[in-house]
Amino acid sequence: MQVQQILKSKGNASVFTVKPGTPVSEAAQLLAEKRIGTVVISETGKTADGILSERDIVRELAAKGAACLSANVDDYMTRDLVTCTRAEMSETVLAKMTEGRFRHMPVVEDGELVGLITLGDVVKARLSQLAMEKDALEGMIMGH
Repeated sequence: MQVQQILKSKGNASVFTVKPGTPVSEAAQLLAEKRIGTVVISETGKTADGILSERDIVRELAAKGAACLSANVDDYMTRDLVTCTRAEMSETVLAKMTEGRFRHMPVVEDGELVGLITLGDVVKARLSQLAMEKDALEGMIMGH
């Protein structure tokens, strides 16, 4: 299954972004309000300059205490992003996420942010695909 199909199945494919210089506390508030696990850092709202996850914030809270909440997202964001395109296959994306030990991947084409997929999105798509294959095989065995 292609990333494009996963994005379509999500329905609302909006990606939440914050600008560089945003306080971590504001990013954390956005994560909580939207019930999401990551926010993309973008100067324009159309690029992926970095990514900040709940885990990044928790890690800094443990290391530096509540003072990290007044720092800027730029201080803790991941800058070297691993991204994918809409044409990539879910198996490839799953392998990248597993190898890199992260759960969120920006979908970028021609330098523009077009979506965000999660490990959960990819697993759900893969399970759906396996269920369809199972049904097809059972149908062939039963002579349907």
